Amino acid sequence: MNVVKTNIDTAAPAHSDASILIIYTGGTVGMVYDEKHSLVPFNFSQILEKVPELSNFKYLLTVLSIEPAIDSSNVSPGDWLMLANLIRENYADYDGFVVLHGTDTMAYSASALSYLLENLDKPVIFTGAQVPIGRTRTDARANLISALQIAATKINGKSVVPEVCVYFHNLLIRGNRAKKVESRHFNAFKSENYPLLAKAGISIDFYENAILPHPEKPLHVHQQLDDNVAILKLFPGIAPQVMRSVLETPGLRGIVLETFGAGNAPTAGWLLEMLQDALSRGIYILNVSQCDEGRVDQGRYETSKFLLNMGIIGGDDITTEAAITKLMFVLGLGLPVTQTRELLASNLRGEITI
Repeated sequence: MNVVKTNIDTAAPAHSDASILIIYTGGTVGMVYDEKHSLVPFNFSQILEKVPELSNFKYLLTVLSIEPAIDSSNVSPGDWLMLANLIRENYADYDGFVVLHGTDTMAYSASALSYLLENLDKPVIFTGAQVPIGRTRTDARANLISALQIAATKINGKSVVPEVCVYFHNLLIRGNRAKKVESRHFNAFKSENYPLLAKAGISIDFYENAILPHPEKPLHVHQQLDDNVAILKLFPGIAPQVMRSVLETPGLRGIVLETFGAGNAPTAGWLLEMLQDALSRGIYILNVSQCDEGRVDQGRYETSKFLLNMGIIGGDDITTEAAITKLMFVLGLGLPVTQTRELLASNLRGEITI
């Protein structure tokens, strides 16, 4: 993997109002058509030609392009660590960061970065597009322009949004609350269980009460994720061999268990025995609802009381994307059992509502 650096000063020769680091990982947002009408990665040295509106801002922009570009379907935990370290290496030199990313796994990446970047005091805004920047009816330009403006916005010298976010189609969403809900329309992301952080119309309206406070400690970038985890989605008629194939995976350390409604599961004896056996082997199980809205409330119904009593951890209103990356992060810390369980049940970066 190579990282290509491009500097663009939209304010030249005047003094810049803000310095923003753009990290292009890949995805539709940075694609244009070549002479053969094939989609190829965009040359960001020509960004002012494709997005002339940027000349209205006085920004010093630096673009780091990952080569080869990463299709978001191929994003891995190693890529999340790479992104976190790029931000760590450049943190002191920029007012904010914009990560251009494919939409399919953007919510996973934003969630992972929210955990890795502890005590974040500057904006890290993920954005992308449903239509390439080289097309006439693209959403790439509007998403990029607003993401840059949000990343540059300060009040009394402090960034307005000191957290990892997803900006898409006029909405600013906490990164670990985002979920992709559309593949064919521009309004691709929603936050069902938490309010918006901002909404862009004629102006950008920030909702301060929803935004995380500025941390009191310096940035700490974590360097380890444990990917020995899995997602197990329950469904009516799930067979013992299916459960067994997941729960008995060699090296498995954690499971996100997608249950029904408020955290309910079948009470078949064999299923409960398999879950209990997995727990006894040291596998952590995090209970997450299959519903986009609402929350897990273990013990509310008889069909979830069994899970509570055996020691399965309730995930409250966390998304599956935030839950699986949280498992990777917490297990990567290598802490004792009690502390690991406590962190999995805790609100670490605004991902759950306690």
